[in-house]
Amino acid sequence: MLKIGMSSAGKKINEELFADYAKHGIEAIEISPGWPDYKHLDYKALKQYSKKYGVELWSYHIPFQTTDIANADRAWRLCSLEYICELIKQASEIGIHKFVTHASTELPDDPVKRADTLAIAKESLSQLADFAGNYGSVICVEDLPRRCLGNCSEELLDILSVNDKLRVCFDTNHLLGEDILSFVKRMGDKIVTIHVSDYDYIDERHWLPGEGDIPWYDLYKTLLEVGYTGAWMYEIGPKCPKTIFRDRDLTCADFARNAKEIFEGKPLTVFSQKIGINA
Repeated sequence: MLKIGMSSAGKKINEELFADYAKHGIEAIEISPGWPDYKHLDYKALKQYSKKYGVELWSYHIPFQTTDIANADRAWRLCSLEYICELIKQASEIGIHKFVTHASTELPDDPVKRADTLAIAKESLSQLADFAGNYGSVICVEDLPRRCLGNCSEELLDILSVNDKLRVCFDTNHLLGEDILSFVKRMGDKIVTIHVSDYDYIDERHWLPGEGDIPWYDLYKTLLEVGYTGAWMYEIGPKCPKTIFRDRDLTCADFARNAKEIFEGKPLTVFSQKIGINA
């Protein structure tokens, strides 16, 4: 079985969070603050909490709301890269070595614009890969939905081709036009971290596995077959999204149970209801 991990997204990053994770068998964390909170991160404290509670500092989500490494405005792009490099330096120094990165923001439906943006993104990602490599760290390019760059295996492999240091963060609820198992087989050992959540193949939903349509045990087995040995990292907030109904917030115990059910091929516990969705 893989180690169970949880993103900090939607939660306060403090000692209580690490203690709660440890209590319920959550073995790894992705540091993913709300965008205003990156500047308030206490890296020394994160390292202390990790050691005290035995929760591995597995990965770090680069902010995508306030940075754009594919921006055509060179000054904006260089400012983003400088900021990201500083985050990589600080986080690497406390032992985080996987940095989840978006290749772009949402793009217009314009092939010329997409090609230009792709070229800029590849250049920026190559620079970040080389910088991270100086700290023994890797840039993990996330597959993204809709018209973002990296929305299919073909484009993502093209992005990776610019620098052999680049790797992949596989987000299970982002593929909208490609079979999920085929994607994993094609990406293979380039996948070094994942974001686990469920969806309906219509749009990203970030539901708990079992609430959507992903064949979870098949996906788990396929990841093992391609050699994935990293964390089973949930990226799901505790609060209920508007696209589904739950009568309570999710807890660490829910995630731990869900992971074990998937690993053992058991029916998944579901206590939610879909409430009518507009794509």
